[in-house]
Amino acid sequence: EPLAIAVQGLGPRQQVTLQMSLRDETGELFQACARYQAGDDGELDLARCPALPGGSFSGLEPMGLLWALQPQKPFWYMVKKDVQSPFLLQLEVFDGHGDPPGRLLAQAQHERAFLRDGVRRVPVREGRIRATLFLPPGEDPFPGIIDIHGLGGGLFEHRASLLANHGFATLALAYYQYEDLPQEPTELHLEYFEEAVNYMLQHPQVKGPGVGLLGYSKGADLSLAMAAFLKNITAVASLNGPVAITSTPLRYKDKVIPSLTINEERVKIIDSNILDCSDILIDPFQAPGNQSLIPLEKAEAQLLFITGQDDRVVKSEYYATEVCKLLQAQGKENFQMLSYPGTGHCIDPPYFPLYPIGNHPILHKRAVLGGQLGAYSKAQVHAWPQIQAFFNKYL
Repeated sequence: EPLAIAVQGLGPRQQVTLQMSLRDETGELFQACARYQAGDDGELDLARCPALPGGSFSGLEPMGLLWALQPQKPFWYMVKKDVQSPFLLQLEVFDGHGDPPGRLLAQAQHERAFLRDGVRRVPVREGRIRATLFLPPGEDPFPGIIDIHGLGGGLFEHRASLLANHGFATLALAYYQYEDLPQEPTELHLEYFEEAVNYMLQHPQVKGPGVGLLGYSKGADLSLAMAAFLKNITAVASLNGPVAITSTPLRYKDKVIPSLTINEERVKIIDSNILDCSDILIDPFQAPGNQSLIPLEKAEAQLLFITGQDDRVVKSEYYATEVCKLLQAQGKENFQMLSYPGTGHCIDPPYFPLYPIGNHPILHKRAVLGGQLGAYSKAQVHAWPQIQAFFNKYL
């Protein structure tokens, strides 16, 4: 949610520097600063007053101090492992525009919670499923969503917990490198994900007859495969997802879908051992009869493709455009696409910091993920309500 920031009691047209700091759960520090000038009345309201050049951002950006947060340790990604505790933000106001900043004039703290009052967090260990279910307040049945993360393993709860705040029963689903799940699977089994769908549909607080899927990156290709092969999938939102199986073959019953071939010769080295891997996946639309392509024409679900035009991991905009053309050619109308300029591979909920360079999910080396600061923040703010509206409409 947006935050209103104002400073009162300054001198007329006084120049100040505002600095925001946050320590993540590992203790790593994120900071952003901006230079401002108070009005004639000594007041400074970030909703009305543009930031001056020289800080982390400039222009009228009321939430800039949050979305411009940058890790002091290079290439560090802000993760929220424990959604039951808030992030603590520290805001400081310094006199003048100096570097280092002048005298400390005022400070305030602010908590950013992930769970609103009444949202329940339920660890799930049913059959093979390893997950966490977030239930909104109240006893009604709620529309159900399964949130499937990208490569990297483990269990990510931040997006699922935030969706539950908006009235969705949301299951954050782990599928490898978590508890007793396989560490390095040689193939993934669609039956595991089918079990998660059945778990949701038999839950008394999940409103059927189908569920929604929100998949990011590898989680998106899994979600799209679920829509193609499984029953009771009503709506799928794909965040920068491939439309072919990647990295690990997918088995369902006696059928195996091979993963898309990688051509490591297409890796480019940018500088100081940072890679550009945007061309390493072979094009599933150019290889005739490609077995990795997900047969999305079989899907009855509504499909929402959300893509970053600067995605350097998956050519997600190209993939989504091509698959929509194929569906259209078959007379299908169950798809829509949102495409964002200046947006890289990571699309988090609003005001999470940009993560433009990080660990490549397949090559496990430092690589460009893409994205530019201001454009990315606008994409997050726009996409988040669109995702909710999509699931509200179809679930």
